[in-house]
Amino acid sequence: MNQLKKGSKKLLNAWAFYDWANSVYTLTIASSIFPIFYSSLFISEIKNVQAFGMEFKSTALITFVTAFTFLVVAFTSPILSGIADYVGNKKNFLKFFCYLGSAGCIGLYWFDISPDGIHLSLLFYFMGLIGYWGSLVFYNSYLPDIAFEEQQDAISAKGFSMGYIGSVLLLIVNLIMVMSQDDGAAKMQMMRYSFVTVGIWWALFSQYSFYWLPKGTSSGHKVTRAVVFNGLKELKLVWKQLKKDLRLKRYLYAFFVFSMAVQTIMLVAVYFGEEEIAWGGDSEKTMGLIISILVIQIVAVFGALLTSRASNKYGNIKTLIAVNIVWMCLCFYAYFMETPMQFYIAASIVGLVMGGIQALARSTYSKFLPETDDTTSYFSFYDVAEKIGIVFGMVIFATIDQITGSMRNAILFLFVFFLFGIVLLLRVPKNRI
Repeated sequence: MNQLKKGSKKLLNAWAFYDWANSVYTLTIASSIFPIFYSSLFISEIKNVQAFGMEFKSTALITFVTAFTFLVVAFTSPILSGIADYVGNKKNFLKFFCYLGSAGCIGLYWFDISPDGIHLSLLFYFMGLIGYWGSLVFYNSYLPDIAFEEQQDAISAKGFSMGYIGSVLLLIVNLIMVMSQDDGAAKMQMMRYSFVTVGIWWALFSQYSFYWLPKGTSSGHKVTRAVVFNGLKELKLVWKQLKKDLRLKRYLYAFFVFSMAVQTIMLVAVYFGEEEIAWGGDSEKTMGLIISILVIQIVAVFGALLTSRASNKYGNIKTLIAVNIVWMCLCFYAYFMETPMQFYIAASIVGLVMGGIQALARSTYSKFLPETDDTTSYFSFYDVAEKIGIVFGMVIFATIDQITGSMRNAILFLFVFFLFGIVLLLRVPKNRI
C-alpha cells in the first residue's frame, strides 16, 4: 500500500472516520443508555452501593471511578506516547486502546452491582473509558501530520460531525431494541445487548482508518527500559518550550479550566437528568433521556460546522469566548431545571455548543503549535492537561454530590470554571510572543 500524501482527501477522510467508529462509545456508554441502565439497577429509595469497603451514593461512585480512570490516562499517556515516538508506531497504540475499549464495552453486558460483581463490573467500565480516551491521545496527534494548517479547523469539525452522525444511527437502533420490549427486565436485557453492539461497531469501523493512516516515522529502535519514561522527559521539554511561547501557554491555561467544566457536564448530564428531573414514570424517563441525547447529537452536527465558520470570520479565541459564555449560562439554568421540557431546551443548547467547543479547542491548539515534527508529545501534553482537568472537575463534582446529596449544587459550581476560562481566554495574545 502506498502511503497517502499529507492533505490528501482520502487521508483526511480516513482520519475523520475514526470519529465515526469511536463516538458510539461516548453516546451509548458515556452519555445515554449505560447511565440509564446503571441508575435502573438501584431501587428508587435506595441509591447507595457498597464498593472498595465503603458505601457510596450511586452517582458519586461512578463519578469517582471515572475520575480515577482519567487520572490513569493522564499518567500513562505521556509514557506510551514517548514509546510510540521512539519506536515510530503510534498506529499500533491507537489499535491497542481501540480494542481494549471495545472489549470493555462488550464486558458491560455482565455489569452487576452485587458485592460479588461490582468490582469486575467497574473494571469493564474502566476498560471502555480508558480505551476511548487512551486512543484519543494518538488519534489527535495525527491531525498536524495528515492536514495542513488551513485544513485543520474544517477536518476537525468534520470528524466530530461524522462521529455524531454515526453514533446517532447506532443509538436509534439501540433505542428501537430497548423500546420494543414492554417488560422492565426485557428492556434491561436489550440495554446489555446494546453495549455489545457498541464494542463491535467500534472495532469494525476503525479498520478503515487503520488501513490508511500512516504507521508513524519508524526509527528502527526497540523498546528498552531506558525509553519507557521517555514520554515524561518529552513533556518536560514541551513545558520548557511552552514557557517561551506566551500565546500557547496562556491558551493551555484557559483550555485546562473550561475543558474541565465541559467534560464534567458531558459525563454527568444523563445522571443529572435521571435524578433531578421530574419524569412521569420509568418509561417516560428512559424515552425522554434518550431523546434528549439524540437532540444533543443532531444539533451538535450543525453546532460544530457553525462554530468552524464563526472561527473563520471572527477568529478562534473570540469564538471560544462566546461559546464559553453560553456554557456558563447553561450551568445557571440547569440549577433551576425541574421539568422534562426544560431539560429538552437545555439539551438543544448543549448540542449547539458541545461539538463546537471540542472541535475548535483541538484545532486552535494545533494551529498554535510551533514548527515541530514531534506532534505526539505536544498533543500528549494537551491530553494530559485535559485529563487532569477532568479529574479535578469530576472529583469536585462527586464530592459536592456526596456531601450535599444534590447534583444541582455540583453543576452550579461549574459556573465558576467557565467564568475563569473566559477571563483566561481574554489574556491570550493575538500573535505568538
